[in-house]
Amino acid sequence: MRSIATFLYPHARDNRLPASHPVIVKARLAFLKAAGINFVLLQLLFLGLFCYIFGSLFQQTSHTHNLSILFVDYDVGGAIGNSVRAAYASLRAPSFPTVVERSPSQYPSTTDLREAVCQTDFWAALYVTAGASGRLAAALAGGTAAATYNASDAMAYIWNEALYPQVADSSISANILLLSNTARVEYSSGNGTGNISSVSGPASLSILAQPWTLVSLDIQPTPQGSRAIYNSVAIILVLIQEFFYLGIINGLSTQFKLYSRVNPYRIALVRNLNSLAYTFVGSLCVTGAIWAFRSGWDVNANQFALSWFTLWLFAHANFVVLDVFTVWLPPPFVPMALVGWISPNVTSVLLPFPLSPAFYRIGYALPAHAVYQILTDIWSGGCNPQLDYALPVLFAWELLGLLLSGLGVFRRCHFATIAEERQANEFDEQLDAAVGLEMVKMQEMRKQSRIEREAEIEERKSWPEGGEGREGRPATRTGEEEEEETQVFKAQLADVMERVNTRQRREQEQAGVPCGFGPAFDLAFSKPADDESE
Repeated sequence: MRSIATFLYPHARDNRLPASHPVIVKARLAFLKAAGINFVLLQLLFLGLFCYIFGSLFQQTSHTHNLSILFVDYDVGGAIGNSVRAAYASLRAPSFPTVVERSPSQYPSTTDLREAVCQTDFWAALYVTAGASGRLAAALAGGTAAATYNASDAMAYIWNEALYPQVADSSISANILLLSNTARVEYSSGNGTGNISSVSGPASLSILAQPWTLVSLDIQPTPQGSRAIYNSVAIILVLIQEFFYLGIINGLSTQFKLYSRVNPYRIALVRNLNSLAYTFVGSLCVTGAIWAFRSGWDVNANQFALSWFTLWLFAHANFVVLDVFTVWLPPPFVPMALVGWISPNVTSVLLPFPLSPAFYRIGYALPAHAVYQILTDIWSGGCNPQLDYALPVLFAWELLGLLLSGLGVFRRCHFATIAEERQANEFDEQLDAAVGLEMVKMQEMRKQSRIEREAEIEERKSWPEGGEGREGRPATRTGEEEEEETQVFKAQLADVMERVNTRQRREQEQAGVPCGFGPAFDLAFSKPADDESE
């Protein structure tokens, strides 16, 4: 019984050559060689990319000390401040942020502390309020002070959760909370920094168990779940989105033979306008999705518009950069270039650079890092002032991409024209070869016909008068003979055409002028205009 596959596709096994056939042997060797080379290249590429990404995350915890926290004790010389110092001395390690103490004269008010965090001089600012130790000591002594004691008016910290939210939560906020709890233990211990000798009354006992409540002053709370992909999947999808539309544009340009028919200036203008419109709408969709799933995130319409335009610039810069890759790189390397472009860009925003080895600071030059810094600045109300380098980086990629992409249009037009001329010449050569062979055949047929006629005349002369030869008139060619002549002619024509094609391929290889027209995706609903209708 025939298999279902054979039943559905009955001609799938027709005209198959045996495995030992010279053509198959030659093709098999070429296939294995090409597959082996690409096997090695792709394995090395992805191994390098995996090592690059994992290297940026390697020993992340041991780099936590590169994150600095400002500490200011407004309760100068108080027991609470001493507790914090003692707690930090016990917690100090490579896996704990560095606490940098400054005097109140350098930061006279909490507004100055907020500004220091806002300007990214520090990742957070921890402070003890003035008179906090005295109020706590009075409350522990009992009386009305214990009844009116406010545990939240002792210690607080200022931070910006919008700046790498997951890192800020785990490495900054959680560690400051650990520092506060350790300081509380230091304060409450019998021989601790609080120097507690006695406690009066149940209210005071309750205060001793919880001497203060650490207050969190978050510049931009960012608790929504979608924050986890702002610096990962969202960046990847934007890059892939541009690559696929670039493939569609290239496919349409090739289908309609624009590169050999339309002025390159017009092509470059239309491509840029098209890509600008596409990235404009695409960035609107991305920003709209962020806002739709912000889950109570406190951002406004102005921040929406600024985010939209920032993502627009980022998307279009990547569009033209990917276009440059498709023009100047050999076609087999374009997919590798895409992956090689996405990976470093995403790696540059996975973690803040202080948590990665110093080598990864090359990410400052990548557009993904720049756009994330700008977006963080927008979302936190200007509390990530990195625009002085982030905007120039984005515009530099945009301008460089526009320049090389425009030049790439001329390159495509140049080689498209050469390709069409070569194709026309090839057709003419093949036609001339076929016509020449046909003319030779016709000449041979005329010569043969003339010889036959002369032979017939000579034979007629030898006939008796009024009679005919014993064999009569020369016999006409049979159908088998005509078929045999046709097959011989086809074989001769095929041999000539093969020689012409071989020579043309050799000339093309010797020319050695590769031009990448870029990835091209065919569309089922698009058809090139018929030449006859033009």
